Amino acid sequence: VQLQASGGGSVQAGGSLRLSCEAPRSLSDINFMGWYRQAPGKQREVAAGWTVAGTTYYTDSVKGRFTISIDAAKKSVHLLMNSLKPEDTGVYYCYIRDGPRAHWGQGTLVTVSS
Repeated sequence: VQLQASGGGSVQAGGSLRLSCEAPRSLSDINFMGWYRQAPGKQREVAAGWTVAGTTYYTDSVKGRFTISIDAAKKSVHLLMNSLKPEDTGVYYCYIRDGPRAHWGQGTLVTVSS
């Protein structure tokens, strides 16, 4: 199952973007939803995540600027990115774990210019 993500784009430093991703209704045992990102020339890293226990995680570089939110009814995950910096540039991937199975989005490009 490939997830469909939306909301990427190009902004100037200091701007905001909101990413969205919705899980198919067939997924019934979601225990983690989150966003990974991959900057040019770097490894993919988790930017923000949410667990079924209600805990959230943010990588240090985005704390205080990014907010992950979940719409349980729609099985969707959103990432509000404020105060964007050029180093936030990269491809952002939606990730959902359903039971032991991992599902990825196709990636959405975020470009932040200085």
